[in-house]
Amino acid sequence: MTAKQKITLIVYAPALVGDDSRPVAVVHGMERAFPGLRLGWRISEQGHFIPLPQRDAAVALERPDGGFPLISNDNESALVTVTGLETSAVSSSGGQAQLEVHARLPLTPEGIAAAADVLEAVAEAARAYWGHATPSRAGLDIARQTKNWAANPQPPPRGLPALKLAWDIPSPEIPHRLGWLNYWSAAAARAIGFPDPARDAELLSRARRTATGGRVVQLTDAPLDLDNPAHLDALKRAYERFPEIGGRSAP
Repeated sequence: MTAKQKITLIVYAPALVGDDSRPVAVVHGMERAFPGLRLGWRISEQGHFIPLPQRDAAVALERPDGGFPLISNDNESALVTVTGLETSAVSSSGGQAQLEVHARLPLTPEGIAAAADVLEAVAEAARAYWGHATPSRAGLDIARQTKNWAANPQPPPRGLPALKLAWDIPSPEIPHRLGWLNYWSAAAARAIGFPDPARDAELLSRARRTATGGRVVQLTDAPLDLDNPAHLDALKRAYERFPEIGGRSAP
């Protein structure tokens, strides 16, 4: 592992409205979930860390792209960042504008150990429909599963199934894709039929319930590495188990 490798985290939640407290709750949740983390800086265009003495006020009041500004810790070798943006109704599943929260964790022993707790904290604070946290290298191949066939007729890599574009998925509760760590709200879990005790024993052994009735489900014990045949097989099995994911079971 190197400092340049990262875990990419993203959750999808209802769009921000009015005096919405969720951005500050997301930041506080990340700090509680990741021991020693302090998100108190911006990053300049030149890559310098700029302290934010009024961090909570900036996060609460600034709404770039309908979300909240990017903030970080001040450790370039183990960088942690978080930001939010709004996707429009026409670009979002179910035809509803959504808040996307994007975070970056280092792919280090500390980042790996905290990843599930951070995903749960961010998703619950954002009141997310669903989300995932995935090592960036595996995430590139997973992102290539989402297909605009007219623009790119090549099939997805590694024999993975093709997934629909977000705006072709009928409900915001249906996850667009899988990842290493998966957050499914109670509504998302119902939408994909999880859990089924008869079929999901293996996934349940690496799953936990959240305070709101959602689930954090870990696909593999170690961070997902699609060069590992066992990891690739686990990802393919999960897609077979949940055909709703990516809108594949919808007409």
